[in-house]
Amino acid sequence: MSKHRGFTLIEVMIAVAIVGILAAVAYPAYTDYIRRGKIAEATATLSEMRVKLEQFFQDNRTYVGACAAGTVAPIPSAPAVKYFTYSCPTLTASTFVVRAVGNASQGMSGFTYELTQANAKSTTSVPSGWATSGTCWVIRKDGSC
Repeated sequence: MSKHRGFTLIEVMIAVAIVGILAAVAYPAYTDYIRRGKIAEATATLSEMRVKLEQFFQDNRTYVGACAAGTVAPIPSAPAVKYFTYSCPTLTASTFVVRAVGNASQGMSGFTYELTQANAKSTTSVPSGWATSGTCWVIRKDGSC
């Protein structure tokens, strides 16, 4: 009698089903992990901008003009930053707000982080399925900081 070698169609289908189930669970977790890694650029850059704005204030006793090119606190741009666009929407003599808005081309659309002169951190917008916070920078879907 001859022996047949190989896999049956049922065995192959079961293996494919198991791989499909694992992929369905792993892929969303992986994309969230990658997204959380990109958020680190915004939080680090905003903190760095705050330090530079405080340096500018110590030298000039005002925040006005601090984000202009040629100052100690210019707005960072590519290639130094990739996932967020930064701006200084509010610069007065005694207050500032710096903002990081996620770049849609990098998969970060919907994210907006802000920081003030009082070191008040806020997450003003996030993508669908994420929770916002007015008191911290959200780094996870559940709204934790």
